[in-house]
Amino acid sequence: MRIDLLSLYVMLVSNYSQEVPMLQRKPAEDRKADIVEALLRLADQIGPDRLTTNDIAREVGVTQAAIFRHFPTKAELWSAVGEVIAARLAEAWQQALAANTTPKDRLRALIAAQLRQIEAIPALPAILHSRELNVDNANLRQRFRGILLQYQAHLVANLEGMIADGSITPDVRPQDAAILLTSLVQGIAIRWSLGSRGFALQPEGLRLLDVQLALFAYGER
Repeated sequence: MRIDLLSLYVMLVSNYSQEVPMLQRKPAEDRKADIVEALLRLADQIGPDRLTTNDIAREVGVTQAAIFRHFPTKAELWSAVGEVIAARLAEAWQQALAANTTPKDRLRALIAAQLRQIEAIPALPAILHSRELNVDNANLRQRFRGILLQYQAHLVANLEGMIADGSITPDVRPQDAAILLTSLVQGIAIRWSLGSRGFALQPEGLRLLDVQLALFAYGER
C-alpha cells in the first residue's frame, strides 16, 4: 500500500497540536517580573556577585538570549532590581510610620519593617552592600545610596522626636544614632544569615534595639 508521506506528516502534526497545547508567551512586564524575582532568589543561594544571567535563565526556564531581550545589559537588570527593592522598602517604611504615633513606636516599627523585608528577601543586605555591584554599576550605587539615606532620614526624624519627648538624652546626636541603628540591622542580618537562620530575626533585632535605646536614654549620666 502506497503511503502519502505528506498526508501522514500533516496528520501527525495535527494530532500533536491537539494533544500538546501551545505554550502561551507571557506579557513582557510579567516576564520581567519573573526574571527579577528569580534574581532575588538566586542572589540568596549563590551570592549577588557570583550570579550570572545563565543562572537566571535556567531558574526562569528561558534562554539566556531571552533575558537579554528584556534587559539588554546586566547593569540594566540590576537597575530594575534596585527599583523593585526601593519600592518595597519605601512601602514598608510608610506603612510603619502610618500605623504608629509616638516617635519611639515609629522607630521600632521602622526597624521591624526593615527586618521583615530582610526575611522576605534574604539577599537584601548582601545586595545593598555588595562592593562589586556598587563599583561596576554607578546608577545602582546611587540608587542604593539613596535608599540608605532615606531610611536614615526616617530614623533621624524619630530620634529627634524621642529627644524632644525625653525618651533619650540630648547627649545623643540623632545622625550618629541613626548610623548605629542601621549598623545594628545589618549586623544582626549577617549573624542570622551565617547562623543558617537559626533564630527569629525580628524578635532578636527588636530586643537588641531596646538594649541600644536604653543606652541612648542614659547618655553621659
